[in-house]
Amino acid sequence: MRLTPRGVWWFKVLMHLMFLTPIAFLAAKVLTDNAGGDPVQYIIHYTGMGALNALVVTLVISPLAKRLKLGFLMQTRRMIGLYVFVYASLHIFAFVSLDLLFAWGFLLEEVVKRPYILVGALTYIILLLLAVTSFNRLKKKMGRSWQKLHNWVYLAALLAPIHFYWSVKSEIIEPSIYILICCGLLYLRKAKFLKQY
Repeated sequence: MRLTPRGVWWFKVLMHLMFLTPIAFLAAKVLTDNAGGDPVQYIIHYTGMGALNALVVTLVISPLAKRLKLGFLMQTRRMIGLYVFVYASLHIFAFVSLDLLFAWGFLLEEVVKRPYILVGALTYIILLLLAVTSFNRLKKKMGRSWQKLHNWVYLAALLAPIHFYWSVKSEIIEPSIYILICCGLLYLRKAKFLKQY
């Protein structure tokens, strides 16, 4: 299936709305005091799940486009990848500002004491590097090293659900499902990944 340039443009608009609407919904819930008994934890969890869901979508795009011959989907990968970074940034900012109140020294202690925060921090660093180098000009300058760097998205796809799994105290079914989904999607991509090395 092929779309005209105008059709691709409208599809991208739809994708923007799909990723921006949950942020607007979160803002509305917070402003109307409907973010549950612990709004801070609600915001942190909500934005973290947004990042994880967007990451899963980025992993789905390539096999879906290949399987259903929807080449236009590949034109949305970078955009959705940047939304992963946006949600992850909101997640980090909510944790640092609302939970830790910008106590940077305490943040370092938390990273050392709590493995799930360390894993989350490593994941965010990967996402940051991918976001910064996602633009065409840098892609051309980096050459083959660009692809090697962006293959780190696969590591992020493993670390993110592990971060989720370790962060919950009792309910492990949902994070376990995400781990299985991400492992399954990575399995589908293993052949392409191995060709790079």
